[in-house]
Amino acid sequence: MNIMAKPKLEKIVINIGLKEAIADKKVLEKASEQLGIIAGQKPVVTIAKKAIATFKLREGDEIGLKVTLRGKKARDFFTKLVAIVLPRVRDFRGLSTKSFDGSGNFSLGFKEQIVFPEIDYGKIDRIRGLEITICTTAKNDKEGEALLRELGMPFKKDV
Repeated sequence: MNIMAKPKLEKIVINIGLKEAIADKKVLEKASEQLGIIAGQKPVVTIAKKAIATFKLREGDEIGLKVTLRGKKARDFFTKLVAIVLPRVRDFRGLSTKSFDGSGNFSLGFKEQIVFPEIDYGKIDRIRGLEITICTTAKNDKEGEALLRELGMPFKKDV
């Protein structure tokens, strides 16, 4: 088998949507600080692409934060995610393999940022969820799943 054809971990994107940031700009600063601690890298502010009246959202509003980790930082974060963070999740029974996107990329979400050991529970202003997308060079979900299993991702056993 060609070693270059083997799928690899390409990048990890960590994203937080902050609807309350429309009303209160301080929310972005606090969440940015926490996301920076979790990822070990300064987050980028995400901006609304279009206006949605029902959400009182205007185009150009700052509504979230994201961090893209590549290379060694991505591998280190993945190791921390599998070894430390996932075991700390309450009632954790493994990840669903249905969270692949069709191109070998896997997404998972957390309801609370306090599952990360770096977050000091006493210093957080409120519980926020975050999404993590693991991008691979796999051509399909089957290859992506095989790669992530190989790297130690705890998927549910097929019934």
